Amino acid sequence: MTSEQRVVVIGGGLAGLRLAQRLGPAAAVTVLGEETHVPYNRVLLAEVLAGRYAPEVTALPAPGPALRRGVRAVRLDRDERAVHCDDGTVARYDTLVLATGSNAVLPPLRGLFEPEGRDLPDGVHAFRTMDDCLALSAAVRPGVRVVVIGGGLLGVSAARALAARGAQVVLAQQGERLMERQLDADASVLLHAHLTELGVEIHTECRVRGVLTSAAPRNPAPPAFEERGPGRSPGSGGARAQREVTGVELADGYRLDADLVVLACGVRPRTGLARAAGLEVRTGIVVDDHLRTGDPRVHAIGDCAEHAGQVYGLAGAALEQADTLAALLTGEPARYTGTRALTRLTLSTDGDRSLDLAAFGETTPLPGDDVVRLADATRRTYRKVVLRGDRLVGGVLLGELSTVGALARTWEGEEPPHDLFHLLTDDGGH
Repeated sequence: MTSEQRVVVIGGGLAGLRLAQRLGPAAAVTVLGEETHVPYNRVLLAEVLAGRYAPEVTALPAPGPALRRGVRAVRLDRDERAVHCDDGTVARYDTLVLATGSNAVLPPLRGLFEPEGRDLPDGVHAFRTMDDCLALSAAVRPGVRVVVIGGGLLGVSAARALAARGAQVVLAQQGERLMERQLDADASVLLHAHLTELGVEIHTECRVRGVLTSAAPRNPAPPAFEERGPGRSPGSGGARAQREVTGVELADGYRLDADLVVLACGVRPRTGLARAAGLEVRTGIVVDDHLRTGDPRVHAIGDCAEHAGQVYGLAGAALEQADTLAALLTGEPARYTGTRALTRLTLSTDGDRSLDLAAFGETTPLPGDDVVRLADATRRTYRKVVLRGDRLVGGVLLGELSTVGALARTWEGEEPPHDLFHLLTDDGGH
């Protein structure tokens, strides 16, 4: 690749900017970013919502002139190798990289939208973008009643942040326990207890079926899913609906009053551009070990990409994919073979009530696996690792994370743990 090679990256998030940074002067790079904000680290949005960080603290390294902010790609012409944008401009490429990220999932709740409407009721917020975070932060005040729908990573982060702001928080989780994808049952119990101590009221195995408003819509069925970009959440670009949320209705008919409702039901890869251009899409945009789509001039990385049947949706995978693709585009030998992802979350609060957690690999053992647990009720720490033969295949840690680095290195390197007890103790294996 030479500096004359035109690389267009659609997406100004972590993956797209990392790729542009890694390519440097090796190519003429243009990054199309929909959001007007300075690029930011989405992982830190909960800290902004909690009031601990100002928005500018989340800024990613300055991307320079390569980034065009507030520009949305609306159509791909693969024959002409051109990206058509909403401002009427056309970006031509030799290599195109889709780093379109993901959207917040808007669940099919009755009353969420009016017939043929796109506006959420006042008081209902998604929690995915900086605009979402700032709008929700502006609405929160001490004593306000908030229902958070979703008990995964997003929901737990939002509930903790809102409780730190003095809100009365109810968390409704459809599954049996909190953070089912990352934590085992014992770790989830400790997380449940921690949030309860912060004042969060938690309901598991609790399905929300509708949103209650001050003027219920005539037809409560929501519209079909429409892909929307960051900074273009429902209601943007038009007048806000005059409905105000008053609560939610549960599947058993019980109603919870609410001044605010937070939709933290997960994310969905943004694949609309790729699908419309005829590229293969399953859950995400399908790519091979070179992060290529079916069109060798088009690649995909980050939350929108699906590799070997896996969509990661994690910052670590996005960075690894961007680094791999940068190496490939500059002529270095490289292959992407998947990411061994570690989830880490800090539930810090003012004072002593804080909890750190980390999870990696397979946290649920298979028949024949060995499991080692260390728990300290007084210190509220919990550590569990899963062994398959002489290999560490997964683990969960809560409370004290000084050992997570040593455990993760052993797991990533697929090396036999020589002294497992030593790895599990507070000195981190040193």
